[in-house]
Amino acid sequence: MFLAELKIENFRVFGEGEKALVLPLRRGLTALVGENDAGKTAIVDALRLALGTRDQESYRIDEYDFHQPHGAAQSAEIRIRCKFDGLTLTDKGAFAEYLTYEGSDAAKVAVVYVNWKAVANARAGTTRRFTSVEVRSGKSADGSQLDQAARMLLCATYLRPMRDAERAMSAGRGSRLSQILQHTKEVKESGVAFDPETGPPDDLARLSVLGIGDFANDLLEKHAGLRTARRRLNDDYLQNLSFAGKPLEGHISVSAGDDDVRRRQLLEKLELELRDTPALDGPPNRGLGSNNLLFMACELLLLGAEQDGFPFLVIEEPEAHLHPQRQLRLMQFLQQRVNLKRGDDQSIQVLITTHSPHLASAIKLDNLVLLQGRKSFPLAFGDTCLDRNDYGFLERFLDATKANLFFARGVLIVEGDAENLLFPTIARLIGRDLTENGVSIVNVGTTGLGRYARIYQRKRPDADGVVGTPVACVADLDIMPDCAPELVGKIEQGQNWPERNRRRWRARSDFPGEALGHERARIRARAAGQNVETFVADQWTLEYDLIAYGLACEVWLAVRLARADEQISSDRTSVFRVARQALRDWAEFIEEQQTEEQKASRIYAPLADGSVSKPITAQYLAAILGRREMTRSTQQWREIFPPYIVSAIDYVTVPKPAQRQDVRAAA
Repeated sequence: MFLAELKIENFRVFGEGEKALVLPLRRGLTALVGENDAGKTAIVDALRLALGTRDQESYRIDEYDFHQPHGAAQSAEIRIRCKFDGLTLTDKGAFAEYLTYEGSDAAKVAVVYVNWKAVANARAGTTRRFTSVEVRSGKSADGSQLDQAARMLLCATYLRPMRDAERAMSAGRGSRLSQILQHTKEVKESGVAFDPETGPPDDLARLSVLGIGDFANDLLEKHAGLRTARRRLNDDYLQNLSFAGKPLEGHISVSAGDDDVRRRQLLEKLELELRDTPALDGPPNRGLGSNNLLFMACELLLLGAEQDGFPFLVIEEPEAHLHPQRQLRLMQFLQQRVNLKRGDDQSIQVLITTHSPHLASAIKLDNLVLLQGRKSFPLAFGDTCLDRNDYGFLERFLDATKANLFFARGVLIVEGDAENLLFPTIARLIGRDLTENGVSIVNVGTTGLGRYARIYQRKRPDADGVVGTPVACVADLDIMPDCAPELVGKIEQGQNWPERNRRRWRARSDFPGEALGHERARIRARAAGQNVETFVADQWTLEYDLIAYGLACEVWLAVRLARADEQISSDRTSVFRVARQALRDWAEFIEEQQTEEQKASRIYAPLADGSVSKPITAQYLAAILGRREMTRSTQQWREIFPPYIVSAIDYVTVPKPAQRQDVRAAA
């Protein structure tokens, strides 16, 4: 049995009808990712309301929980529906009166719906509102009302985002540790009772928890100091305060009451702490992160040990107080635990919300659900345009630096380090700062651009909707001008070109007529559609296009600095000395007789043949552009950069879909 679907209507950010949230969930682990205010906490709180939590912490509805549509009256009714699927015979027996049968007559499947509804009303003659709540079964809430026993079986274990793990594991009345241990089978059933007639067993470790309490009471009963204090209390005080025939008499014991009460009182005296192995001298001194792991381990212990109820763990921000390596270890462990089954053949289901790229990168793409625009977009196979091979590729290469795309308001997917280093500076110069606009750059190298883009493309956009996040893929054209092969060292001067199928480079003459346009369209088609658009270099590559469109001197200078980078870094020369010589050489270079294509190709040659590092050149070029920021207006900078770069940055930073369509059309 597992929670297969959650539907939320008129609760906080979620409206009704098309604006309601329908969240499909998977067996095992589901992780909700997305930017702030996407609705992750609202989903968690909806589950807390509909199912309740094992710590019995109450959650009170207030007027701000009712959805407030823009420009309309506040909703008066919250509806939350949970669908449980995959029921075993045991589950069907436990929820027999609440079952709903779905499917055709030949293959009907039993499911359980839990419909939680809150209705706000105003008291007559007052403006004060009160809320009535009911919980019913049936797909349309037309079934029986769930009793308390049934709801207790569905309670979730909830770990809040800013949890105080140390306090929860400390001794005290109602401590979470005592609640966990009290419901653990081994604690309840292990050990033997204490018999005051025969005395304790030879091995005291064989006593049960209650046996230890009874043995302690027996010892305290015989303790001379306590016996004297008890006698004085009764004889000197309580006897004088008693009525005739109704004497008051005090007894001192470790715990009193029935077995469950006594066990709880004993367990509330325990606390749990982390210690080093082997033990070190002095008290333990663990931080919030380690105690947080201890707390989660205890909750998982309870979920794995209990034989009654639905084992459902909800964790908000499991990354709290954990450094990246701990986060990865935690997710590895959770994904292992959900694959294990407890004694009743029931496996644990886990729902987490996270803002951590490290956690997101460690979770299988199949288990991620992107929340965007107050809608849910599962990233499982069959929901996206990714094929099965894409999933295998992305699980190997989707690291923390790339997983930040799940939390961005716009995504730039680039093919190299140079774009990754230069685009933030270019965006700032053209008035489209990427950080201000919440845009992430994802550098996928020379492969995988289409794969990363297809994460955001839906298999059934008409039914599921379209992810609103704009995604711009920036690709090189990789077709050089006809003068370039000799200038960048592809062939010797005067040498005939090899046949096209015998060389790895391509030139303009290889694409006569409309062939060049068809090739550009082919590159674009690798990743385009819905809110994904590919922007192809206008001429050849990023660096060449920067040279061709007006930054020839700046790139020339950056190349010279990159060539001397090792000497500059080791203080064998200075940036200023290299720059002065480069500018003198530039003055001579531009006096030479050459076409614009020849000039651009010669400047680009050290980058094309690999004799100078592209990333290091990009670093120097970004610094040069940054120092010259005030020498041009924003509009002048927009005109000096290649149009495809400006269009790509505009596409991911404009706020409205209609404006993005204008950018797409212009590109």
